[in-house]
Amino acid sequence: MSEGVEWALHTCLNLTWVEDDRAVPTATLAAFYGLPSAYLNKQLQALVRAGILTSTSGPRGGFRLARRPEDITVLDVVAAIEGPQEAFECTEILRHGPGGEPGVDYRKVCVIAQTMRQAELNWRRELAGRTLADLKATVEERFPAVPAQTRSGLAGTRD
Repeated sequence: MSEGVEWALHTCLNLTWVEDDRAVPTATLAAFYGLPSAYLNKQLQALVRAGILTSTSGPRGGFRLARRPEDITVLDVVAAIEGPQEAFECTEILRHGPGGEPGVDYRKVCVIAQTMRQAELNWRRELAGRTLADLKATVEERFPAVPAQTRSGLAGTRD
């Protein structure tokens, strides 16, 4: 999984604390964690294409959440950055091994393929069951100063 997923998740979470639905420029979002602005912008554009963020151009432009945090899952963000393809792809190497048969779909009978598919389904189910609102609530409970620090940092002043 690329570092873009981590960057996108943190950026989306930070946008949950922006007041007045204000758009935040890429440069500001990137500077918050010392990230390269151009690379972060690629991730943000992928989030826009997925309907997770909206983008506004101009001097007061930037990014904001397109939906309520309750309506954005962690899986939505991961899929926007990484794509919808499965993490494991069975290439059916059993077909070429001893006893391999041309007419068998080894993706369905291979114990390794089945195990990997089940693990991925569980992983996706877990990510689909967690929203930005859940992450936000957990951070606010564990680290109560973070929302104000984030708002201040994204406004250009640090607490």
